[in-house]
Amino acid sequence: MKAAVLVAPNRPLEIWDLAISKPGPHEVLIRTVACGLCHSDLHFIEGTYPHPLPAVPGHEAAGIVEAVGSEVRTVKVGDAVVTCLSAFCGHCEFCVTGRMALCLGAETRRAPGADPRLTRSDDGSPVNQMLNLSAFAEQMLVHEHACTAIDPEMPLDRASVIGCAVTTGAGTIFNACKVTPGETVAVVGCGGVGLAAVNAAKIAGAGRIIAADPMPEKRELAKKLGATDVVDALAPDAAAQIQELTKGGVDHAIEAVGRPASGELAVKALRRGGTATILGMMPLTHSVGLSAMDLLSGKKLQGAIMGMNRFPVDMPRLVDFYMRGLLDLDTIIAERIPLEQINEGFDKMKAGHSARSVIVFDQ
Repeated sequence: MKAAVLVAPNRPLEIWDLAISKPGPHEVLIRTVACGLCHSDLHFIEGTYPHPLPAVPGHEAAGIVEAVGSEVRTVKVGDAVVTCLSAFCGHCEFCVTGRMALCLGAETRRAPGADPRLTRSDDGSPVNQMLNLSAFAEQMLVHEHACTAIDPEMPLDRASVIGCAVTTGAGTIFNACKVTPGETVAVVGCGGVGLAAVNAAKIAGAGRIIAADPMPEKRELAKKLGATDVVDALAPDAAAQIQELTKGGVDHAIEAVGRPASGELAVKALRRGGTATILGMMPLTHSVGLSAMDLLSGKKLQGAIMGMNRFPVDMPRLVDFYMRGLLDLDTIIAERIPLEQINEGFDKMKAGHSARSVIVFDQ
C-alpha cells in the first residue's frame, strides 16, 4: 500500500510502499477513504513534538472495514467507520469512570517484540505507527477501540474530520465545558478545531459566540458557522474588545490553536467565574497560568484532550447532527486532495488562510 512517511523532522513526507500486517485478535483492518490534515500532525513533522521515526502520521480518518480479528465485537466487515487517536482499553480507572480520553491505551498497541503493524515492502524493516492510527495510508490496522461504526449514508470525506477536529472542538463544548443555553463563548483560533467549537456552541444554544483569529477569511468562516461577533486575535485590544462585547467577559474561552499568546488571550477574555479551556498543542516548555486576581475572581483554567470525548457515543451523534443539517462540515473542509499532494496541503496549513484539507484516496 502507499503511505506518506515522516523520515526526519522538517523534511517533506515521502510516499513509500508499505506492507501491513494481518489483524490480531482485537484488531481491525480498514481501507482508508479520507483523512484530514491536522495541525497536530504538523507538530510532529516539524519536530516540535518528538516521535520515533520513520513513522506514518495521520489520525483524522474514515474508511471501510476490510477484515477483523477473532475477538472483535464492535465492528464488522463492510462497516463505515471513523477512527480516533484516543484509543481506550475499556477497563482502567479512567475508562471505568467515564474519562476514556485520558486512557493511555497501552493495551491497544502491539506488545514489545510482536510483529510490527507496518513494515517497508522492500526490506521488511519496521515503520512506526503514530497516534495508534497512521492514517496517511491506503489502509490502517488499529485496535477495535480506536474506531467506531457510523451511519453508512454518511459521506466519508466529511466523516473524516469528525475523527479529530470536530470531536475535539465540539466535544469541548458539549463534554468539557458543558455549555448551557445563553452562556457566552469565545473561541481563539479558527482552524478546523476552532470552527467546530463555534458550530457546536451554536448547536448548544450559546448566547454571544465570539471568534478570534488573525485571518479575515477564517473570521468569515466562523460567522458562517455561528459566530455572532469576530475579533482580530492579533489586535492589541483583542481582549478588551471581547470584554466590551460581552459586558465583562465570556463564560467560556477556548484556545484552539496552540500558541502561548492565544492562551493568554483566552484567560484575559474571561468574566468573573469563567473557564478557559486549552485545546491546542502548546510548546512543551510553555505554561499557561492564572494570576492571583484571576483566582480571587473565581476563574478556572483546564485542558481538554480530544474534547474529553467518549467517541463510540459521541461520533455517531455528531454524524447525526450533520445528517440533520445542524453540523456544518462542508464549510470546515477547504479542499480535497490526493495523497501525492500532502506536502502542498501542509504548506497551505502553514500559510494559515484556509480551514481543513482532506486527502481522498482512490476508490
